Amino acid sequence: MAKRDYYEVLGVQKGADEKELKGAYRKLAKQLHPDANPGDKTAEHKFKEITEAYEVLKDPQKKAAYDRFGHAAFEGGMGGRPGGPGFGPEFTSSMSDIFEDLFGEFMGGGRGRGRGGGRTSAARGSDLRYNMEISLTEAYSGKTAQIRVPTATACDVCKGSGAKPGSSPKTCGTCGGQGAVRAAQGFFTVERTCPTCHGNGQVISDPCSNCGGQGRLTRERTLSVNIPAGVEDGTRIRLAGEGEAGLRGGSAGDLYIFLSVRPHEFFQRDGADLFCKVPVSMIVASLGGDIEVPTIDGKKARVSIPEGAQTGKQFRLKSKGMPVLRSNQMGDMYIQVTVETPVNLSRKQRDLLKDFEKESRNNSPESEGFFAKARAFWEGFGS
Repeated sequence: MAKRDYYEVLGVQKGADEKELKGAYRKLAKQLHPDANPGDKTAEHKFKEITEAYEVLKDPQKKAAYDRFGHAAFEGGMGGRPGGPGFGPEFTSSMSDIFEDLFGEFMGGGRGRGRGGGRTSAARGSDLRYNMEISLTEAYSGKTAQIRVPTATACDVCKGSGAKPGSSPKTCGTCGGQGAVRAAQGFFTVERTCPTCHGNGQVISDPCSNCGGQGRLTRERTLSVNIPAGVEDGTRIRLAGEGEAGLRGGSAGDLYIFLSVRPHEFFQRDGADLFCKVPVSMIVASLGGDIEVPTIDGKKARVSIPEGAQTGKQFRLKSKGMPVLRSNQMGDMYIQVTVETPVNLSRKQRDLLKDFEKESRNNSPESEGFFAKARAFWEGFGS
Protein backbone atom coordinates (compact mmCIF):
# COMPACT_ATOMS: atom_id res chain seq x y z
CA MET A 1 0.00 0.00 0.00
CA ALA A 2 1.46 3.35 -1.09
CA LYS A 3 2.36 5.82 1.63
CA ARG A 4 0.29 8.95 1.93
CA ASP A 5 1.90 12.32 1.43
CA TYR A 6 3.38 13.51 4.73
CA TYR A 7 1.79 16.95 4.42
CA GLU A 8 -1.58 15.33 3.79
CA VAL A 9 -1.08 13.09 6.83
CA LEU A 10 -0.57 16.13 9.08
CA GLY A 11 -3.32 18.12 7.35
CA VAL A 12 -1.12 21.06 6.33
CA GLN A 13 -0.16 22.70 3.05
CA LYS A 14 3.11 21.77 1.37
CA GLY A 15 5.85 24.12 2.53
CA ALA A 16 4.24 24.66 5.96
CA ASP A 17 6.66 26.21 8.45
CA GLU A 18 7.89 24.70 11.71
CA LYS A 19 5.15 26.34 13.80
CA GLU A 20 2.35 25.02 11.59
CA LEU A 21 3.85 21.52 11.54
CA LYS A 22 4.29 21.47 15.30
CA GLY A 23 0.76 22.70 15.93
CA ALA A 24 -0.79 20.17 13.55
CA TYR A 25 1.17 17.26 15.01
CA ARG A 26 0.41 18.29 18.59
CA LYS A 27 -3.33 18.40 17.89
CA LEU A 28 -3.39 15.03 16.11
CA ALA A 29 -1.10 13.34 18.66
CA LYS A 30 -3.45 14.26 21.50
CA GLN A 31 -6.38 12.73 19.62
CA LEU A 32 -4.62 9.56 18.45
CA HIS A 33 -2.25 8.74 21.31
CA PRO A 34 -2.60 5.06 22.36
CA ASP A 35 -3.19 6.06 25.98
CA ALA A 36 -6.29 7.94 24.83
CA ASN A 37 -7.41 5.09 22.54
CA PRO A 38 -6.61 1.80 24.32
CA GLY A 39 -7.01 -1.22 22.03
CA ASP A 40 -7.85 0.91 18.96
CA LYS A 41 -5.60 -0.45 16.17
CA THR A 42 -6.76 2.19 13.69
CA ALA A 43 -5.78 5.02 16.04
CA GLU A 44 -2.46 3.30 16.72
CA HIS A 45 -1.72 3.04 12.99
CA LYS A 46 -2.60 6.71 12.42
CA PHE A 47 -0.48 7.71 15.41
CA LYS A 48 2.52 5.93 13.88
CA GLU A 49 1.77 7.58 10.55
CA ILE A 50 1.64 11.16 11.88
CA THR A 51 4.76 10.59 14.00
CA GLU A 52 6.67 9.30 10.98
CA ALA A 53 5.56 12.33 8.97
CA TYR A 54 6.47 14.81 11.70
CA GLU A 55 9.87 13.22 12.35
CA VAL A 56 10.80 13.88 8.73
CA LEU A 57 9.24 17.30 8.23
CA LYS A 58 10.52 18.80 11.50
CA ASP A 59 14.11 18.20 10.36
CA PRO A 60 15.14 20.91 7.82
CA GLN A 61 17.48 18.59 5.87
CA LYS A 62 15.02 15.69 5.73
CA LYS A 63 12.22 18.08 4.84
CA ALA A 64 14.24 19.55 1.96
CA ALA A 65 14.98 16.03 0.66
CA TYR A 66 11.34 15.01 0.97
CA ASP A 67 10.10 18.16 -0.79
CA ARG A 68 12.39 17.36 -3.72
CA PHE A 69 12.20 13.58 -4.00
CA GLY A 70 9.16 12.55 -1.93
CA HIS A 71 9.25 9.17 -0.17
CA ALA A 72 12.00 8.03 -2.53
CA ALA A 73 14.40 10.28 -0.63
CA PHE A 74 14.50 7.72 2.16
CA GLU A 75 14.55 4.54 0.14
CA GLY A 76 17.68 2.86 -1.20
CA GLY A 77 20.58 5.16 -2.04
CA MET A 78 19.00 8.58 -1.58
CA GLY A 79 20.94 9.24 1.57
CA GLY A 80 18.31 8.18 4.10
CA ARG A 81 18.80 5.43 6.58
CA PRO A 82 17.78 1.89 5.50
CA GLY A 83 14.10 1.28 5.97
CA GLY A 84 13.27 4.96 5.90
CA PRO A 85 11.92 6.94 8.83
CA GLY A 86 9.91 4.05 10.18
CA PHE A 87 10.02 2.41 13.57
CA GLY A 88 13.54 1.06 13.87
CA PRO A 89 15.78 1.06 16.95
CA GLU A 90 16.12 4.84 16.93
CA PHE A 91 12.38 5.40 17.07
CA THR A 92 11.99 5.10 20.84
CA SER A 93 14.55 7.83 21.46
CA SER A 94 13.12 9.96 18.69
CA MET A 95 9.60 9.68 20.08
CA SER A 96 10.81 10.68 23.53
CA ASP A 97 12.50 13.78 22.10
CA ILE A 98 9.43 14.73 20.07
CA PHE A 99 7.03 14.42 22.98
CA GLU A 100 9.42 16.09 25.40
CA ASP A 101 9.55 19.05 23.04
CA LEU A 102 5.82 19.20 22.35
CA PHE A 103 4.02 18.18 25.46
CA GLY A 104 6.37 18.62 28.41
CA GLU A 105 4.68 16.92 31.34
CA PHE A 106 2.18 15.13 29.10
CA MET A 107 4.95 12.58 28.54
CA GLY A 108 6.76 13.36 31.80
CA GLY A 109 8.81 16.14 30.21
CA GLY A 110 11.12 18.77 31.49
CA ARG A 111 9.08 21.14 33.67
CA GLY A 112 10.45 21.11 37.18
CA ARG A 113 13.78 19.54 36.24
CA GLY A 114 16.92 20.83 37.87
CA ARG A 115 20.53 20.73 36.79
CA GLY A 116 21.72 17.43 35.43
CA GLY A 117 18.22 16.46 34.28
CA GLY A 118 16.89 15.70 37.77
CA ARG A 119 13.71 17.15 39.18
CA THR A 120 13.63 19.44 42.14
CA SER A 121 11.37 18.83 45.13
CA ALA A 122 10.52 22.51 45.50
CA ALA A 123 7.18 23.73 44.14
CA ARG A 124 5.88 27.28 43.88
CA GLY A 125 3.10 28.19 46.29
CA SER A 126 -0.42 28.96 45.11
CA ASP A 127 -1.67 32.48 44.45
CA LEU A 128 -4.30 33.73 46.90
CA ARG A 129 -7.30 36.03 46.48
CA TYR A 130 -8.66 38.47 49.08
CA ASN A 131 -11.90 40.41 48.56
CA MET A 132 -12.00 43.88 50.12
CA GLU A 133 -14.88 46.35 50.21
CA ILE A 134 -14.20 50.07 50.53
CA SER A 135 -16.35 53.21 50.49
CA LEU A 136 -16.44 55.73 47.65
CA THR A 137 -14.77 58.33 49.87
CA GLU A 138 -11.94 55.86 50.58
CA ALA A 139 -11.60 55.29 46.84
CA TYR A 140 -11.39 59.09 46.46
CA SER A 141 -8.67 59.68 49.03
CA GLY A 142 -6.91 56.29 49.07
CA LYS A 143 -6.02 54.48 52.27
CA THR A 144 -3.69 52.01 53.95
CA ALA A 145 -5.59 48.97 55.20
CA GLN A 146 -4.57 46.15 57.52
CA ILE A 147 -5.84 42.72 56.49
CA ARG A 148 -5.55 39.29 58.09
CA VAL A 149 -4.91 36.48 55.63
CA PRO A 150 -4.87 32.76 56.51
CA THR A 151 -2.17 31.19 54.37
CA ALA A 152 0.54 28.55 54.28
CA THR A 153 3.87 29.93 55.48
CA ALA A 154 7.32 28.35 55.48
CA CYS A 155 8.00 26.17 58.51
CA ASP A 156 10.39 28.02 60.81
CA VAL A 157 11.81 24.76 62.23
CA CYS A 158 12.99 23.09 59.02
CA LYS A 159 13.22 26.38 57.06
CA GLY A 160 10.85 25.01 54.43
CA SER A 161 12.84 21.86 53.55
CA GLY A 162 10.38 19.44 55.13
CA ALA A 163 13.23 17.43 56.70
CA LYS A 164 14.04 17.21 60.38
CA PRO A 165 16.75 19.70 61.42
CA GLY A 166 20.14 18.06 60.94
CA SER A 167 18.91 15.88 58.07
CA SER A 168 18.09 16.58 54.44
CA PRO A 169 15.96 15.09 51.63
CA LYS A 170 17.59 12.23 49.73
CA THR A 171 17.57 11.40 46.05
CA CYS A 172 14.74 9.01 45.21
CA GLY A 173 16.12 5.51 44.56
CA THR A 174 13.26 4.56 42.24
CA CYS A 175 13.72 7.28 39.65
CA GLY A 176 17.26 8.40 40.46
CA GLY A 177 16.08 11.94 41.14
CA GLN A 178 14.34 12.33 37.77
CA GLY A 179 10.86 12.45 39.26
CA ALA A 180 9.63 10.09 36.55
CA VAL A 181 10.12 6.51 35.44
CA ARG A 182 10.10 5.21 31.88
CA ALA A 183 8.51 2.01 30.66
CA ALA A 184 8.57 0.54 27.15
CA GLN A 185 5.14 -0.06 25.62
CA GLY A 186 5.43 -1.61 22.20
CA PHE A 187 7.11 0.73 19.79
CA PHE A 188 7.50 3.72 22.11
CA THR A 189 8.49 4.62 25.67
CA VAL A 190 6.04 6.17 28.12
CA GLU A 191 7.32 8.35 30.93
CA ARG A 192 5.19 8.50 34.07
CA THR A 193 5.39 10.26 37.43
CA CYS A 194 7.49 8.31 39.91
CA PRO A 195 5.17 6.46 42.36
CA THR A 196 7.70 6.71 45.19
CA CYS A 197 8.52 10.42 45.27
CA HIS A 198 5.41 11.56 43.35
CA GLY A 199 7.49 13.57 40.91
CA ASN A 200 9.63 15.38 43.47
CA GLY A 201 12.84 13.51 42.70
CA GLN A 202 13.60 13.42 46.42
CA VAL A 203 12.25 11.57 49.45
CA ILE A 204 12.29 12.61 53.10
CA SER A 205 13.18 9.69 55.34
CA ASP A 206 13.13 11.76 58.55
CA PRO A 207 10.38 14.41 58.20
CA CYS A 208 10.15 17.55 60.31
CA SER A 209 7.83 16.95 63.28
CA ASN A 210 6.56 20.53 63.19
CA CYS A 211 5.18 20.47 59.63
CA GLY A 212 5.00 16.73 58.92
CA GLY A 213 7.47 16.98 56.06
CA GLN A 214 5.45 19.54 54.08
CA GLY A 215 7.84 22.41 54.73
CA ARG A 216 4.97 24.81 55.50
CA LEU A 217 2.24 25.52 58.04
CA THR A 218 -1.13 27.26 57.84
CA ARG A 219 -1.15 30.48 59.81
CA GLU A 220 -2.87 33.87 59.81
CA ARG A 221 -0.76 36.85 58.79
CA THR A 222 -1.42 40.58 59.06
CA LEU A 223 -0.52 42.54 55.96
CA SER A 224 -0.56 46.24 55.15
CA VAL A 225 -2.21 47.09 51.82
CA ASN A 226 -1.79 50.48 50.16
CA ILE A 227 -4.92 51.45 48.19
CA PRO A 228 -4.15 54.33 45.81
CA ALA A 229 -6.58 57.19 45.24
CA GLY A 230 -8.88 56.74 42.25
CA VAL A 231 -9.33 52.96 42.35
CA GLU A 232 -12.52 51.68 40.74
CA ASP A 233 -14.83 48.80 41.49
CA GLY A 234 -13.08 45.58 40.39
CA THR A 235 -9.53 46.98 40.67
CA ARG A 236 -6.96 44.24 41.38
CA ILE A 237 -3.87 44.87 43.52
CA ARG A 238 -1.01 42.34 43.40
CA LEU A 239 1.25 41.73 46.36
CA ALA A 240 4.18 39.72 44.99
CA GLY A 241 5.40 36.87 47.19
CA GLU A 242 2.61 37.31 49.76
CA GLY A 243 0.65 34.24 48.67
CA GLU A 244 0.99 30.66 49.83
CA ALA A 245 4.49 29.49 50.74
CA GLY A 246 6.14 27.11 48.30
CA LEU A 247 6.40 23.41 49.03
CA ARG A 248 9.77 22.32 50.47
CA GLY A 249 11.46 25.67 50.02
CA GLY A 250 9.80 26.65 46.74
CA SER A 251 9.04 30.30 45.99
CA ALA A 252 5.87 31.81 47.43
CA GLY A 253 2.83 32.64 45.31
CA ASP A 254 1.27 36.09 45.02
CA LEU A 255 -1.67 37.66 46.86
CA TYR A 256 -4.31 39.45 44.77
CA ILE A 257 -6.58 42.02 46.44
CA PHE A 258 -9.88 42.47 44.57
CA LEU A 259 -11.63 45.74 45.47
CA SER A 260 -15.35 46.45 45.44
CA VAL A 261 -16.68 49.98 46.06
CA ARG A 262 -19.90 50.38 48.06
CA PRO A 263 -22.69 52.51 46.56
CA HIS A 264 -22.81 56.06 47.94
CA GLU A 265 -25.91 57.75 49.35
CA PHE A 266 -25.45 60.87 47.18
CA PHE A 267 -23.14 60.16 44.30
CA GLN A 268 -23.19 57.83 41.28
CA ARG A 269 -19.86 57.25 39.60
CA ASP A 270 -19.05 57.00 35.91
CA GLY A 271 -15.31 56.61 35.48
CA ALA A 272 -13.77 59.70 37.09
CA ASP A 273 -17.02 61.73 36.96
CA LEU A 274 -19.64 61.93 39.71
CA PHE A 275 -23.35 62.58 39.33
CA CYS A 276 -25.64 63.88 42.05
CA LYS A 277 -29.42 64.40 41.83
CA VAL A 278 -30.48 67.44 43.89
CA PRO A 279 -34.14 68.20 44.63
CA VAL A 280 -35.10 71.89 44.52
CA SER A 281 -38.39 73.46 45.44
CA MET A 282 -40.81 74.70 42.85
CA ILE A 283 -40.22 78.23 44.13
CA VAL A 284 -36.42 78.07 43.68
CA ALA A 285 -36.83 76.48 40.27
CA SER A 286 -39.24 79.22 39.24
CA LEU A 287 -37.53 82.27 40.71
CA GLY A 288 -33.93 81.02 40.73
CA GLY A 289 -31.54 81.04 43.67
CA ASP A 290 -28.41 79.55 45.19
CA ILE A 291 -28.19 76.10 46.77
CA GLU A 292 -25.36 74.27 48.56
CA VAL A 293 -24.49 70.72 47.56
CA PRO A 294 -22.06 68.21 49.14
CA THR A 295 -18.83 67.22 47.40
CA ILE A 296 -16.98 63.90 47.69
CA ASP A 297 -14.20 65.47 49.78
CA GLY A 298 -16.72 66.34 52.52
CA LYS A 299 -16.97 70.03 51.64
CA LYS A 300 -19.74 72.19 50.15
CA ALA A 301 -20.14 73.75 46.73
CA ARG A 302 -22.51 76.60 45.86
CA VAL A 303 -24.62 76.21 42.72
CA SER A 304 -26.68 79.02 41.18
CA ILE A 305 -30.03 77.82 39.87
CA PRO A 306 -31.30 80.08 37.05
CA GLU A 307 -34.88 81.26 36.87
CA GLY A 308 -37.20 78.74 35.25
CA ALA A 309 -34.95 75.68 35.76
CA GLN A 310 -36.57 72.40 34.71
CA THR A 311 -36.15 68.87 36.03
CA GLY A 312 -33.10 67.25 34.41
CA LYS A 313 -31.13 70.49 34.08
CA GLN A 314 -27.43 69.73 34.71
CA PHE A 315 -24.70 71.90 36.16
CA ARG A 316 -21.02 70.98 35.91
CA LEU A 317 -18.57 71.50 38.75
CA LYS A 318 -15.14 71.20 37.20
CA SER A 319 -12.53 69.00 38.95
CA LYS A 320 -14.94 68.08 41.76
CA GLY A 321 -15.11 64.42 40.74
CA MET A 322 -12.81 61.44 41.40
CA PRO A 323 -9.05 61.42 40.88
CA VAL A 324 -7.79 59.50 37.86
CA LEU A 325 -5.74 56.52 39.07
CA ARG A 326 -1.98 57.21 39.05
CA SER A 327 -2.53 60.66 37.53
CA ASN A 328 -2.87 64.29 38.60
CA GLN A 329 -6.11 64.67 36.67
CA MET A 330 -9.53 64.97 38.31
CA GLY A 331 -12.97 64.16 37.00
CA ASP A 332 -15.96 66.51 37.15
CA MET A 333 -19.11 66.52 39.24
CA TYR A 334 -22.52 66.98 37.62
CA ILE A 335 -25.51 68.29 39.54
CA GLN A 336 -28.89 67.27 38.10
CA VAL A 337 -31.88 69.29 39.26
CA THR A 338 -35.12 67.57 40.20
CA VAL A 339 -38.00 70.03 40.71
CA GLU A 340 -40.06 68.90 43.68
CA THR A 341 -43.85 69.26 43.68
CA PRO A 342 -45.16 70.44 47.06
CA VAL A 343 -47.34 68.03 49.04
CA ASN A 344 -49.69 68.26 52.06
CA LEU A 345 -50.84 71.76 51.09
CA SER A 346 -52.89 73.89 53.47
CA ARG A 347 -56.15 75.52 52.35
CA LYS A 348 -54.42 78.88 52.02
CA GLN A 349 -51.65 77.37 49.88
CA ARG A 350 -54.21 75.72 47.63
CA ASP A 351 -56.06 79.00 47.17
CA LEU A 352 -52.81 80.81 46.36
CA LEU A 353 -51.89 78.21 43.76
CA LYS A 354 -55.35 78.44 42.17
CA ASP A 355 -55.01 82.21 41.98
CA PHE A 356 -51.53 81.75 40.49
CA GLU A 357 -52.95 79.38 37.85
CA LYS A 358 -55.63 81.93 36.87
CA GLU A 359 -52.97 84.58 36.43
CA SER A 360 -50.61 82.29 34.50
CA ARG A 361 -50.38 82.96 30.78
CA ASN A 362 -47.51 81.63 28.69
CA ASN A 363 -45.67 80.51 31.83
CA SER A 364 -45.55 76.82 30.87
CA PRO A 365 -44.53 76.70 27.19
CA GLU A 366 -43.75 72.97 27.13
CA SER A 367 -47.09 71.84 28.58
CA GLU A 368 -49.07 74.36 26.49
CA GLY A 369 -47.29 73.22 23.32
CA PHE A 370 -47.90 69.55 24.15
CA PHE A 371 -51.62 69.94 24.76
CA ALA A 372 -52.02 72.13 21.67
CA LYS A 373 -50.59 69.27 19.60
CA ALA A 374 -52.78 66.79 21.48
CA ARG A 375 -55.94 68.74 20.61
CA ALA A 376 -54.96 68.78 16.95
CA PHE A 377 -54.30 65.01 17.17
CA TRP A 378 -57.77 64.33 18.61
CA GLU A 379 -59.46 66.61 16.05
CA GLY A 380 -57.74 64.69 13.27
CA PHE A 381 -59.37 61.46 14.48
CA GLY A 382 -62.75 63.18 14.88
CA SER A 383 -62.83 64.41 11.31
